This record gives sequence, structure tokens and C-alpha cells, in this order.
Amino acid sequence: MTYTVAVRELCEFTAKQGDLDLRFTPAPTALEGMAGHAVAAARRGDGYRTEVALAGSYKSLRVRGRADGFDPAHARLDEVKTFKGRLDRQPASHRALHWAQARIYGWLLCAQEGLEHIDLALVYFDIASQKETVFTERRSATELQRHFEEQCERFLAWAEAQVAHRMARDAALTALAFPFGGFRTGQRPLAEAVYKAAGAGRCLMAQAPTGIGKTMGTLFPLLKAAPTQRLDKVFFLAAKTSGRQTALDTLTRLADSAPALPLRVLELVARDKACEHPDKACHGESCPLAQGFYDRLPAARAAALRPGAAGERITLHQSEVRSAALAHQVCPYYLSQELARWADVVVGDYNYYFDMGGLLHGLAQANGWRTALLVDEAHNLVDRGRKMYTAELRPDGLAQARKSTSASRYPAVKKALDKVRRAWVALDKRQATAYAVHEAFPEDLLTALQQCGNTLTDHLAEHPAEPDAALQAFYFDALHLVRMAGLLDAHSLVDITQPTAPGLPQAARAPGSSTLCIRNLVPAPFLGPRWEAAHTSTLFSATLRPERYYTDLLGLPTDHLAIDVESPFQAAQLTVQVARHISTRYPDRKASLAPIVALMAQQFAERPGNYLAFFSSYEYLQQAATMLAERHPHLPHWSQSRRMLESEQKQFLARFTESSEGIGFAVLGGAFAEGIDLPGRRLIGAFLATLGLPQVNPVNEQVKERMQALFGEGYDYTYLYPGLQKVVQAAGRVIRTPSDEGVVHLMDDRFGRPEVRALLPAWWADSYR
Repeated sequence: MTYTVAVRELCEFTAKQGDLDLRFTPAPTALEGMAGHAVAAARRGDGYRTEVALAGSYKSLRVRGRADGFDPAHARLDEVKTFKGRLDRQPASHRALHWAQARIYGWLLCAQEGLEHIDLALVYFDIASQKETVFTERRSATELQRHFEEQCERFLAWAEAQVAHRMARDAALTALAFPFGGFRTGQRPLAEAVYKAAGAGRCLMAQAPTGIGKTMGTLFPLLKAAPTQRLDKVFFLAAKTSGRQTALDTLTRLADSAPALPLRVLELVARDKACEHPDKACHGESCPLAQGFYDRLPAARAAALRPGAAGERITLHQSEVRSAALAHQVCPYYLSQELARWADVVVGDYNYYFDMGGLLHGLAQANGWRTALLVDEAHNLVDRGRKMYTAELRPDGLAQARKSTSASRYPAVKKALDKVRRAWVALDKRQATAYAVHEAFPEDLLTALQQCGNTLTDHLAEHPAEPDAALQAFYFDALHLVRMAGLLDAHSLVDITQPTAPGLPQAARAPGSSTLCIRNLVPAPFLGPRWEAAHTSTLFSATLRPERYYTDLLGLPTDHLAIDVESPFQAAQLTVQVARHISTRYPDRKASLAPIVALMAQQFAERPGNYLAFFSSYEYLQQAATMLAERHPHLPHWSQSRRMLESEQKQFLARFTESSEGIGFAVLGGAFAEGIDLPGRRLIGAFLATLGLPQVNPVNEQVKERMQALFGEGYDYTYLYPGLQKVVQAAGRVIRTPSDEGVVHLMDDRFGRPEVRALLPAWWADSYR
């Protein structure tokens, strides 16, 4: 079996050396890089060839890639690198890596074209000045072949181990049996749909009820499909820690059921959870785990993966990665990112694939991987996608940057920041209302931000040893905003919000105190290419209806498949009662408290046990909890608080036991409204004192207008569908297993409306009272 590797991947494996150094170095965006390459190519003469596809073999290794350019008339190959800042500050290790890549391409081209020698050119293209700095060398084909074979030989043992691993993995997955005696109700059709979607190379949207084992029902069939579909990686993407942990637990069960399954499972965690030295900067002069990182990486990588150990289970959860990293004195966080290249299944947050600079998407594109996506609790991707592609500037960020050490010491920095401040103040003076929407981002301010970005780019590149957190924070926020301004379209709106306070007149508002935002409303144009880049993808959740809402906002392929899995639960298991005498509309909140508390106390008296009560806000929650305590002091209750720590959330959930009784008060859409599992007597009922509708405010009204213009359903897309999705998720905490029984009280007269009932689970129909 041949192992195929990209030229870049080969050189990064064999030629990288020295420290991990994450001190600021300005880098072009992908669009800037492509534009720079295009400009450089346009300057070459007739007959110049770009993006030259090359490939070659050495023993069982196949190397492929695309050379940036080749001039046949002069027998010169160009390796083009775009950059910002000062080239003379480029680390020697970077230059060595670039030469290694150029020489590999040089040999592949010599072999393909039958050349005896070739000129190699490293072309460094300055994005700002559009100038080129060129370094050249002439090499014979014999020299380049020797270099190529040396690099391949260094990689070959690793490649052979990967081939052995892949063959053992695929053989084991082919033989893998479902780890339980049989599928749960609904789990088999889900698994069949995932398997067929993988076989057809399609995207699947699967609405499947809570309690059927969606994680196993999606992971198992996708792993079974991996050998026949030649899948390189499976990316399991989740919105919350609980979803990632469920995936890891499921993969552990699969591995336990097949001890000879050589599946490499990697957990990716956030940097702040993996950093061993949060007080140190990420470079060799500050952090001991960054010093010599690439020199020690090979041993750490080999220890973590144990290459060639076919039949031996390999788990790369956070604790295992940390152990391997510290044993070889390298950074655990960046070791995990390196290990993503060699894992079979990667479990991580949405942002690792869908964010503009998502690690997993970038690696997949660079290496030509054939990937499969599993998107857990996919209803969350609408809001998360919007946040990824929203850019915001707050006045305190600029204020802190202007007070920074750099601004006080360097006149150019101060001048650039002051210009942004003046443009911001002028904009605020022209704004007559507290909230305003603009057709485009204000030109004067955009120009000031662009110029400021150029100045800060140069400054930060020239002073890498002078860390300035405030200045860098503003710089990155401004950079993101300018980038999104360049991509502005109907999917986003530009709004400016000035601070408001009761009785504060417009004249009293300080100019320059507004918040500037390019607010993404439809992430589809950004997410769409990510679905297309994967061989197959499955989005699954208990709440993915109506289908058109998610299709429109998430940019699913036009040929995507959809399945609505039948619930394993019976209507007799859940009593759904509508309190039509209660209104939780904002003007009626105060009047609603007494009947809400009375209903809760009555239900508890009839059937003591554990309940969750969901409210639209902390204030509303606290008012109801206070009244319950006053009128029914014997009834145990506990409440969610603002900004609960993870340990406090665990304490909140720990009160739900098989023998305990009481009511937990929580906010709808918060930490306890989805992703928690309280089966049996741990939870026997829920109270929903809200439809979950987003607040009516100027921003949401603008969203409604845009949704109406784009999709013709402004109110539903903005308020009704997002609200009812939260209600169904929260109510879904009650029935978790086929033996559970419980009650859900929907405490608002609007739950009786046909258009609202149509959005609730179909299996509730016979129990709806």
C-alpha cells in the first residue's frame, strides 16, 4: 500500500526545527495571499505556468503538491511566499523550511520535465508595498534527487507505520460489530441513514429524539463506512463540553467492545484549559515548553501515537496528551494540534472546523484529506455560526489601546489610534438615535481602521519582544472588522449602538462611546463551502424543524438529505399540560407569578420528586423563586445564578438524585436547558414559564426585516423558531429512557395556538392537554 503525503506536510515533518515561537508576526489573510500570488504571476512573461501539479515516488511513499510557478524559458521554479512586516526579522528556521519545499518541488519538476538542472527562487512578496525580494540558487537534478530521497527516507519509517495502522484500522472497522445486543427504537434508521449518506457522499440532516443514543447511532455507522469510503478522518464537532464528553465516552465503549480496534481518538481542548504556564508567553525565551519544541516534537509524537502498534488502542484525550507532552517537555496544547494530523477521529468544538481560521478545515484542505463531519446538537450552529462571522469594536478596547505603553512611547502608534478615535467621534456626532443601521460600513472610519491596522502591523512586527496585550487585542478586533467589511453582503448588517440609560438624552451621550458591529445574520455563505469540502456530513439534533430554517441559515447543499427519526417514547409516558390561564408576556410578568407558583406547588403536592422550572430571565426566575419560598417554605428549591462556575453547575445538578425532591430554577437556553441527562427519578417533570422568544429590541427587529426580505418569514425566523427550539430542548430533559414517566407544564396561553403546537414533537400529540 502506498502512502501519499503533500510536499508541505513532508517538509514540516522533516525540516521544522527549533523553538515554538508565537510572538506576533503579521500574516496575510488567505485572500491577500491569493491576490499576492496572482500579482507575482502576472509580472512573469508569456508561457509562465502557475499552480503546476507535481508528483513523485520513493519506495512506498508518494509525494504530491503544486508548485507556485515555473518559467520554462529560463528553467526557473518559483516558490512564492506572501508576507507582511520586515523580512529581515524572519526566523532562520522559516527560511530553511521554505528552501526545503522549493527543493522538493525542484526535483519533482526535473523528473517530470527531464531537466538536468534548474534555478530555484524563493520569492517573498510584500503585501503592503507589492515589492518582491528574490533569493535564487541553481541545483542539479542529481543534487535535488538526493535531497528528495533524504527527506523521504526520514519520513518513510513513519509513513510505513501509518500505512500499517491504516490497514489494521480499516480491517478492524470492517469487522466491528455493534457493541450492544441490538439497536434502540429509532437508532437503526438513524444509523442506516448516516451510512447511506456516507456512501453517497452527501450531507444528512437528522432530527432524532433525545434518548435513542444519537451519538452511537451516528459514530458507529460512519466508522463502519470509513474503509469502503476511504475516509481519512472523522471530525466530531460539538457546541458544549457535555457533547464532546458523550462522544469520547461512546468511542471508549466502541473500543471496549473490540479490544483489537486500533482507533486513534484525539480530544482537542481550548488553549486556556491546556496551557501549563499561563503566565508565560508562547516562545522559547519565555516558556520552557516552547524552547526546542520542534526538536523534541518527533519523540513526543512517537510516544503519543506508538506508531506501528497495530491492534493497540490509542486514546489521546486531554490527560494522555498532557502526559506525553510533559514527559518530553513540549507544550500539550500545540502537541495536540500536531497530533490532529495523525488521529482517526478528532473530537472538538465547532470552531475547529467552521471558524474562519479553523484548524481542522485548514489541515484537511492542505493535505487533501477525505473527511466526514458529525455535528452534534446542530441547532446550536446557527447562533455559533453567526458569532464566528460577526465583528465588533467596543470603545473600551480603543481606550485601553490608547493608554498602552506602545501608544505613549511611539508617536506613529498614537497618531494612528487617535485618527480612529476622531473618525469614531465624528460618526457618533452624526448619529441622531441610540441605534442605527448603515447600508455600508462608514467609509471614513473604515479608512482610519485600515491605516491604523497597517501602522500596528509594522509596529508589532518591529517590536516582537515588547508584548502589549491591550494594543494586540484592539489590533486583532480591528483586523477582523476590516476583513468582514470586505466580505459585507446581505448576510450581515452594519449597526452602531450608543450607550443608553434611563433619562439620558442624546446630547449627553459621549461621542466615541458607541459599539460598532458588522453583525452576521445568515452564516450560510461562510458555512456552505465547509460542507462542500467534506466527503460527507451529518447534522443531528432533537430540534431541527422546520427543515427550511436550518437549510437556509446553515447553507446546506441543495442535494442534502433529511430524516425525521421516529421517537421511541409513547405519549402515555409524558403528560403535557398547557396553562392557558397564564400569560408570560412582559407586561403580564408580575401578574403571572402567583398562578405559576400555585401550579408548581400543586404539581409537587400531587407527585413529589425532582423538577426543573425554566424562565426567560434571571430576574423573572428570582421573582418566582422568592414567591415560592414565601408561600411554600416547606418546598425545597435551588436556583441557577449568573455566570455559574463549572463546579457550581455540578453542585446544582448533584441535587437531582433518585431519592431527592425539589425544584431547580433555571434560565431557558442556559447550561441546564440542554445537554444534561437526568433519567429515572432524578427528574420527573418540567415547568416552562416562557415560549423562549428572543427579546423584542431594535437589533432583533432589524433581524426580522432582513429575514423577511431574504426568506419571507421574518417573525418566524427571528422569534418563533428559535424560541420553540429552546422549549423543546428543555422539555426533552424529562423523558430520557423508555421507562421514564413525567409531566411538562407549558405555562402560557400561546402554547395552545396551532402554529406553536405544530413545532412541538409529534409524539406529544396524544398527551397534549
